[in-house]
Amino acid sequence: MNAIEPKALFERAQRGPVDVIDVRTPAEYEEVHAALARLTPLDSLDPEVIQRERPADEPLYVFCKSGNRARMACEKFAKAGYANVVVVDGGVTAWAEAGLPVVRGDRKVISLERQVRIAAGSLVVLGAVLGLTVHVAFVGLSAFVGAGLVFAGVTDTCGMAMLLAKMPWNRARGGSGGACAAAR
Repeated sequence: MNAIEPKALFERAQRGPVDVIDVRTPAEYEEVHAALARLTPLDSLDPEVIQRERPADEPLYVFCKSGNRARMACEKFAKAGYANVVVVDGGVTAWAEAGLPVVRGDRKVISLERQVRIAAGSLVVLGAVLGLTVHVAFVGLSAFVGAGLVFAGVTDTCGMAMLLAKMPWNRARGGSGGACAAAR
C-alpha cells in the first residue's frame, strides 16, 4: 500500500492539481478537513464511480482522521483492481499538526473512535451492574460487547462504529451524506 506524508502531498499539490478524498463521516469532515480534500464517506465509497470520474493514471490520495479508514478505502480500491491509491500518513490530524491549510467548521464533534469507546464502556458497565443487581444473565451483555471488541481488533472492522456512524449526530447538518465503516 502506497503512503505519502502530508507535507509531501502539499508540495505535490503546489505543482498541479491532485485528487484527494476524505473518507470520514460528514460530521467529522464538517468539523475540520484538509482544504484540498473532498468528502467521500467510507460506507458510500464506490471505487468504480470515483475512478470513472478521474484519469486512471493519476494517483488518488485518501485521508481520514489518522490513517486506518484511509487504508480500508485503499483496500476497497485494490479489490476493485485500482492500484494508484495513496494513504495520507497520519490523516487530517497530521495534516493540521504540520500547519497545512485546513477548513474548520463551527461545531465540535466527538470522533467515531471515542464514540465507540464511550458506548462500549457504558454497555460493559451496564451489563455488570444489572448482572449484580437484577439478574446474573445481564453479565452476558458485558461478555457480548467484549467479544465484539475482540472481533473488531482481529478483523479491523467494527459493527458498533458502523451503527454509530449512521446516527444523526454523525451526519452533516443538512442530514445528507453517508457515514464511515470503521472507527479511528
